[in-house]
Amino acid sequence: MLRAMRWLYTVLLYLLVPFVLLRLLWRGLALRDYWHRWHERFGFVTPPPQDVAVWVHAVSVGESLAALPLIRALIARHGERRVLVTTMTPTGSARVREALGEKVLHTYVPYDLPDAVARYLARMRPRQVVVMETELWPNLFRALAARGIPLTIANARLSPRSFRGYTRFRRSIAGVLADCAHIAAQSAADAQRFRELGAAPSSVSVMGNIKFDMALPEELIARGRALRSGRPTWIAASTHEGEEDAALAAHREILKALPEAQLILVPRHPQRFDGVARLVEKSGLTLQRRSVLGDAQADAAVLLGDSMGEMFFYYALADVAFVGGSLAPVGGHNVLEPAALGLPVLFGPQMHNFVAARDLLLGTGAAEQIPDAAALASAVQALLRDTARAQVMGRAGQAAVAANRGALDRLLALLQAPLR
Repeated sequence: MLRAMRWLYTVLLYLLVPFVLLRLLWRGLALRDYWHRWHERFGFVTPPPQDVAVWVHAVSVGESLAALPLIRALIARHGERRVLVTTMTPTGSARVREALGEKVLHTYVPYDLPDAVARYLARMRPRQVVVMETELWPNLFRALAARGIPLTIANARLSPRSFRGYTRFRRSIAGVLADCAHIAAQSAADAQRFRELGAAPSSVSVMGNIKFDMALPEELIARGRALRSGRPTWIAASTHEGEEDAALAAHREILKALPEAQLILVPRHPQRFDGVARLVEKSGLTLQRRSVLGDAQADAAVLLGDSMGEMFFYYALADVAFVGGSLAPVGGHNVLEPAALGLPVLFGPQMHNFVAARDLLLGTGAAEQIPDAAALASAVQALLRDTARAQVMGRAGQAAVAANRGALDRLLALLQAPLR
């Protein structure tokens, strides 16, 4: 049965390849980097001069950022150019290059096609593989297990929604999980869901969330704080389609009570920067773009954060943070970053990908969950007015993040020990 399901999965993947390539062409209209380096996606990479000590895969920008402390620790352990980092998207690739430069090997991850995976493994020769969070690749996992290459799912999370979806294919998923040497879960609830899907209990442990171990970029934060204007300022960070409309509508309401207030608007995806700029202009609010303004102090009603790798800079400019992906049906984004900087945090109801972080911040009084977009203006305005309450929430967030550090050290100890 498992073999038949894997065969069907593989056949479907091969049939989808033309459509995947068409999608890359289409996405390249907005971001030209999608038109480059296709050969890497099929395993055609240049072999490094020595075997890869550890291959770390982080599919998205957020996971790439979360993995940076781990990757830097692995570089310190194994040496430069001995750690391979793969991503799926050009924005993730750019973030890896910007943060790590030539200290790591970097390519796109190959598609989960047996020939592409085999070609990639033969050329890169990894000794150990770490996949961040929950990326289940049946053919890759099987190829690693067949070659005796230990695989760890690190910072593993499985939301209740994803769990319900996977239960329809429980037997097949159990076969995929059986190829994992270890599943380092973020929480006890995540660990239990992996076990219920069929992972061997001995292969699953609770390690905590390495996002608590983030290294704060002090220079970037200092630059942001040096440019604070003294105006009441809030940030709508990592926003998706529809959330910018909500933020702009909220800001128009806030300006009625606080005419000097400023909104920092930071879309999640760079290919949307220009479209969001047009949206701000249509709203009638004055706009300045970070890419044009540089490090000068912004005086417009809206500062558009149209740069990559500067989220902490934007957070350092703000008094209150709303984290996007939580009003749109996305599942939320990393709410620990603004909490670590001492900002009171707001988010919407769609937080199913960050349940543990959501519950921690709500439980410690560091965050407030708003029911819908209509509640955003009043929640932001209340915190901008009540600075004492905002400071109490900010201190609670910093304390919560500090108290939950340590997952990185536990994960590094696991990766140093024999996994099987």
